[in-house]
Amino acid sequence: MAYRYFAVDVGDKRVGLAVSDALGITAQGIETYNRTGDDDKDGEYIRKCAERYAPCRIVFGMPRNMDGSYGFASEKVRAFAAVVLNGWEGEHDFFDERLSTVAAERALFEAELNWKKRRKVIDRLAAQVILEGYMTLHPLR
Repeated sequence: MAYRYFAVDVGDKRVGLAVSDALGITAQGIETYNRTGDDDKDGEYIRKCAERYAPCRIVFGMPRNMDGSYGFASEKVRAFAAVVLNGWEGEHDFFDERLSTVAAERALFEAELNWKKRRKVIDRLAAQVILEGYMTLHPLR
């Protein structure tokens, strides 16, 4: 049976989405969703997108301060995750996303993409980085 993880990198304006392959070996950034300002609408869209891939678990990137503490951004992610998970029957988890956007930005800079092109893919690549880190610590069985 195939199992997948689905990752969500929540931002104020955009949400990056990534999914693992059925064996849990690789992660692929699949979409950058532009938020509408309506959390219910946005959450439903993300949940339906996740359901298309039938993951066993949704993983949300959890922003933490460099000292490991949680701040205001973490509260916003937890609140949005609750909206996404409304009606979701599978598992979910949160994963430390510190420096995931920095790693994604560095990779895109090294690929010599201009800022306009980087902006289109940065969020889904950050979700992919989050998912890769998560799969390293939580391999699918």
